[in-house]
Amino acid sequence: MTSRYESLTRTELAVLIPELLLCGHLIDRSGMAHVLGALGREGMTAVAIEEWQLASPVYTRRMRRALGIDGDGVAEIFKGFQLDIGAPPQFMDFRYRVSDHDHGEFHLDHCGALADVEPMGTEFVVSMCHDIEDPTFDATALATNPQAQVRPVHRPPRVPADRTPVCAWTVVIDPAHEPPTPHERAHLVAGSEAAAVALAPIEPEGEGLHDYSGPLLNDLRFGDFSRAALVRIADEVALQHHLLTLGYRTAVAARTDPDTTLDIVGKQFAGIAGLTAERLRNALGLGDDAAALAKVLRLHPAFNPAPYVDIDVSTETSGGAQTVQLRIGRGCGAVDDGAWAALLTPDRLEPLNALVRAVNPHFHAVVREATDCALTIEIARAATPFRESTEVAITRFSTGAAFAFTDRGIPLPLTVR
Repeated sequence: MTSRYESLTRTELAVLIPELLLCGHLIDRSGMAHVLGALGREGMTAVAIEEWQLASPVYTRRMRRALGIDGDGVAEIFKGFQLDIGAPPQFMDFRYRVSDHDHGEFHLDHCGALADVEPMGTEFVVSMCHDIEDPTFDATALATNPQAQVRPVHRPPRVPADRTPVCAWTVVIDPAHEPPTPHERAHLVAGSEAAAVALAPIEPEGEGLHDYSGPLLNDLRFGDFSRAALVRIADEVALQHHLLTLGYRTAVAARTDPDTTLDIVGKQFAGIAGLTAERLRNALGLGDDAAALAKVLRLHPAFNPAPYVDIDVSTETSGGAQTVQLRIGRGCGAVDDGAWAALLTPDRLEPLNALVRAVNPHFHAVVREATDCALTIEIARAATPFRESTEVAITRFSTGAAFAFTDRGIPLPLTVR
């Protein structure tokens, strides 16, 4: 199988992709609370800067290649933003304007990240909107043009407190601009298996857009893409999850001992695994039985894309009760990288339990076999429901946990060719 997302219809994929983008953004809501507890606000800020600096140039280049985004102007930078887990549609409501190849601007009509952080106080707002955004916007833009600079017109803390748009930025490309220096640990993510994994090219068959080589659109309506393009986008967005988490793990490991790093990354995995499973189940209108769980497992970004994460999911019936069997192969890129699949061991099933209980709180995971080649787990129903894990509850703090996407109609081109 080249992609597990091939099992979905074009309509289902168009619903799924915004969910994957949003859940990728919420990885930080899951992870940063635990970094804050271990390293304080300044340490959390440093981890956030580093993880995005390490990951976003890598996955932006991948998405550009996948969708034929060949230019190096402001419009192409904005196309990258639209397909980035750092800017999920509507939740981070970027509005773009392009003046010419080298000049543009954007503002945010709504910023879900700000809505999450403002109640925490001015210091946290400054950390996010100043300390983190300055280096990470440039890191993302350099994947399109190293001479691009993203600079604020205005940004929070908001004065007055209800100011809209919440922030505004210019993007200028100038040969005189000095490209940002790559991070000293950039090679650890850029050289990962995730960065190099080969995915099937988009075959231009059927209806819809097969790439994003045309004009920049004010919004992306994913239903306008072809089914083949949507499959590839879904795989690339799932890979963004892994690349960001590898950046997160690298940044945490540089500041803590190995046991603390493993504990923090495991808690991050548990929080986002559960919330993502819940959103996927709801978005696709699934039930809460074994069949629904099997589908969620096959589609969950923690276990995708298929060429990177080796899993097999099946259902079995015994004595009238259905169970789900999950086999995680140990000879795959995700395990080699130390990504999420590598964190599941016979002694550490908390992230998987958080995931399966988001489908049904009665589910629980039991190891059936553990070898050097694979970990095989059975997921069955317990008589009484389990409480939601602390890690999922922390992630649910974000307004993104209950965010609902809306139909904005036909997208409009912002550039004329």
